[in-house]
Amino acid sequence: MKAGRIFIAVMFVVGLIGILVNGAVIFSRFFYSALLLTIAAWIWTHWVARGFVFERSAREFRANVGDVFEENYKLMSRGRLPAPWVEITNRSPIPFAAGSRLFTLVGGRQARSYTARTWLTSRGRFSLGPTKITTGDPFGLFTSGKEFPAKDNLIVFPMIHPIQSFPTPDGLLTGGQVIRKKSLDITPHASGVREYVHGDAMKRIHWPTSARRGHLMVKEFEQDPQAEIWIYLDAQKVIHYQKRTEEGIAHPQNLLLVRRPKITLPPSTFEYSVSIAASLAHYFIGQRRAVGLASTGQTLTVLPADRSERQEAKILETLAFLEADAYLSLAGLVATQAALLPQGSTAILITPTTRPDLLQAVDDLLLRYLAPVVVLLDSKSFGGPSGTQKLIDSLHERRVPVIPVSCDDNLSQSLSVLSADIRLQEMNLWQTPAYVQST
Repeated sequence: MKAGRIFIAVMFVVGLIGILVNGAVIFSRFFYSALLLTIAAWIWTHWVARGFVFERSAREFRANVGDVFEENYKLMSRGRLPAPWVEITNRSPIPFAAGSRLFTLVGGRQARSYTARTWLTSRGRFSLGPTKITTGDPFGLFTSGKEFPAKDNLIVFPMIHPIQSFPTPDGLLTGGQVIRKKSLDITPHASGVREYVHGDAMKRIHWPTSARRGHLMVKEFEQDPQAEIWIYLDAQKVIHYQKRTEEGIAHPQNLLLVRRPKITLPPSTFEYSVSIAASLAHYFIGQRRAVGLASTGQTLTVLPADRSERQEAKILETLAFLEADAYLSLAGLVATQAALLPQGSTAILITPTTRPDLLQAVDDLLLRYLAPVVVLLDSKSFGGPSGTQKLIDSLHERRVPVIPVSCDDNLSQSLSVLSADIRLQEMNLWQTPAYVQST
């Protein structure tokens, strides 16, 4: 390309100087040839660029951190002129986004396709594009580009670590009589019918009764008494820390030819907390338990407990966008929401705090006959202040199961391994009524 530019420039300068000095015919030919080649190169470049059609597609638009996302790219040229070279640039904000490619000699009315694989390292929503197509003339004088906007989005869920077991007290109500309290959700316990009100879901209409009475009637339900699992994720901004590290993540080149690199979470208390919450939700829904999520960000986020696979997708999607930008403390979150939990439910508190308001939240749960379990991240190992051990000692005094997590820990092992002390705490917590007095 550089040689072509030099050649055209030399022809133009020599021809122009020759015409000005002696006016020989050969210098005129040099000058006009360089001029014509420049005009032809400009027309060629823009004509070819206008004829490009580009498509990119994927089979799935949901993935987890650590997965490899596959996209299919297809470039088509509708014009008759060949392109000496075509550069495809993927401008998607996905970290380490693959898909950029350089083709040489793309013929007229020809198509090129390929598959790009991107190693997903960050959660969130990412647009699949825009994509820029750039081409040029054979002499390298001009380039012309065409940008195709993003049409789809990829949602990357947090990383899920497999959990074998987790300390959950059995609860006071694992089943039994119906709680005489109306429920907005559909439960296995129908309590009667009432007249249809605008806004009621069509699936709640009881058609036999509606036919008998001549107008629409809907079913009413009462709360399911089974103990629930609630995950409280502490997103208070001032308590989260991230350790500085100079080690970068190696760019995953050629995933087909090399072994897939192992992803590790960033040394951030919030990223660890989100991954722990996602792993626990996946584990308990796999156990057919009703799981709910409560957290704070710019707004209060509460997902009512449910035991379906759809609930897991809702929790993972919520966690994908959650940020540590809340001002409400964990104690405030528990105080505003714990009163709605059925007695005997398990409340899992995930936090890196070193403040005593964690004990206030635990005491509030115990007084409501709920079963707290604390996943406590060691703030000091993430570059934050010390004080985690003092909280652990206070939680042990209250006979509350606590699982400490440090930076670089294997979360599967940290969340799965149960010590005899934790099992003993579980039994003592529910076999003796004195745990309320200890608060």
